[in-house]
Amino acid sequence: MDLRRVFFILGFFIIIFIIWKIWKFSVNSYTNQSLYQNYHVNSKNYLNKNIISIKTDVLYIKINLEGGDIEQVKLLNFKNKLNSSEPLILLDTQDNFLYQTRSGLIGKDGLDNWNTITRPVYKTQYKCFELSNSKEELRIPLVYTSHDGIKYIKTFIFKPKSYDIKIEYTIHNNTNRNLEMSMFGGLRQTISTPDDKSSNNFYLQTFRGAAYSTDNTKYEKYQFDSVFRKKKLHVMTHNGWIAMLQQYFVSAWIPNNIQLNTFYTNNIDSNTIEIGFYSNTMYVNPKSTMTCSSKLWIGPEIQEKMAVLAPNLDLTVDYGWLWFLSQPLFKLLKLLNNIVGNWGVSIILITFIMRGAMYPLTKAQYKTMSKMKILQPKIDKIKHNYKNNRQKMSEEMLILYKNEKINPLGGCFPLLIQMPIFLALYYMLINSVELRHAPFIWWIKDLSGSDPYYVLPILMGITMFIIQQITPTNISDPVQKKVLYVVPIIFTTFFLWFPSGLVLYYIVSNLVTIIQQKLISNQFDNINK
Repeated sequence: MDLRRVFFILGFFIIIFIIWKIWKFSVNSYTNQSLYQNYHVNSKNYLNKNIISIKTDVLYIKINLEGGDIEQVKLLNFKNKLNSSEPLILLDTQDNFLYQTRSGLIGKDGLDNWNTITRPVYKTQYKCFELSNSKEELRIPLVYTSHDGIKYIKTFIFKPKSYDIKIEYTIHNNTNRNLEMSMFGGLRQTISTPDDKSSNNFYLQTFRGAAYSTDNTKYEKYQFDSVFRKKKLHVMTHNGWIAMLQQYFVSAWIPNNIQLNTFYTNNIDSNTIEIGFYSNTMYVNPKSTMTCSSKLWIGPEIQEKMAVLAPNLDLTVDYGWLWFLSQPLFKLLKLLNNIVGNWGVSIILITFIMRGAMYPLTKAQYKTMSKMKILQPKIDKIKHNYKNNRQKMSEEMLILYKNEKINPLGGCFPLLIQMPIFLALYYMLINSVELRHAPFIWWIKDLSGSDPYYVLPILMGITMFIIQQITPTNISDPVQKKVLYVVPIIFTTFFLWFPSGLVLYYIVSNLVTIIQQKLISNQFDNINK
């Protein structure tokens, strides 16, 4: 098959892929907009006297003493936008947006009642807390004593340089009766987002929704809309976690696996959903004390730390169905960055490595195509001689391929093998938080954002055009030729708003393709002289 034709087919499928992504985004936007019309969040109690604040070296958190829920989280090491001095707000409580964590004790003797929405109002010694550099741990106890003398202590435990928080309940049963209760934790979020929280990248919309892992399910994503349209989640497990995902960041509950836990989803109203867990009933004997706890991760998707915190939690980095390729590629990219100290240079190096590793396939591909080009006059002759007898034409073509020891599909097969690797790189580059606001050189200040001066997309289009020019072709149809010339222009247009890191990868990949194609062509020409 002619190389240009293969090139055209590859370009066609990539364009279809991009159009599919845009269509998917458009559908989701329409759905969210429709749901948003009926949503109202009651935030009148927000920032009231019941709010306390906690600051660590990586987190700034606001907790409502009414229930002890986390209502706002700022990530101090991540800016809201490039060149902004404001930290990124991940969890928030506003009139037009809600993203909270909830936790409490339910059941016969629990403090929190889901049906009447009554929550205890805890007391604490101070309103503001800060984890100093000299401390290895910050414990913030919230205390509530019931009318019959039962003392409940809800303690938030923070550690330096850590995005995981331990929530511990201690129940002092000062009565003469047994107490029964269950611990619950949930993540609640509105489906619609205000403009300042939506992604600015129109072409590369990544997954935003819920996810969970259980004893029997390694990792399962759960679309926000599916909570309304499909059967709600209800699964029992010892191990696992529930989470809410968005590009680069995640919040997740990891329940204690000592007892059996039930994972669930629920739609609060037409625009708000919750994913959560509750434990089996726990018993507190008379005149005794019981402690239970769970862990919470709120922060960037740092794979190695999340993997230590809970099995499969690192899978929340949404690499799609090619995660098994994307994960080792990211580890290699990170290793390179540890050596050279620049993510852009690391992308260049990993491109060289990948294209070098695939060189045998590339060589086989070009050799087959070159042989097909040499055979083209014989193929044209067979077509001319048997133009009225297609069966005979096919037989003669097969004989020709057999005698010349050529598989006409050999030019496509290596290309098909390379495509999953390219897609795995694509998902890795657009989902790795390490590339967010990572500079490269001069005008490229953010590899996750588009090139502000469009230099990289134009260079990419030029390299694509050069590949077309140096590739020999037998296409004589003028219409096909014109269509092929349009492909680099279409790609350049799409790439104008792609992340710079992704465009950089394609530029280097195209340059390597040009060099490899030239080398292979020279070798083949020397052999056939």
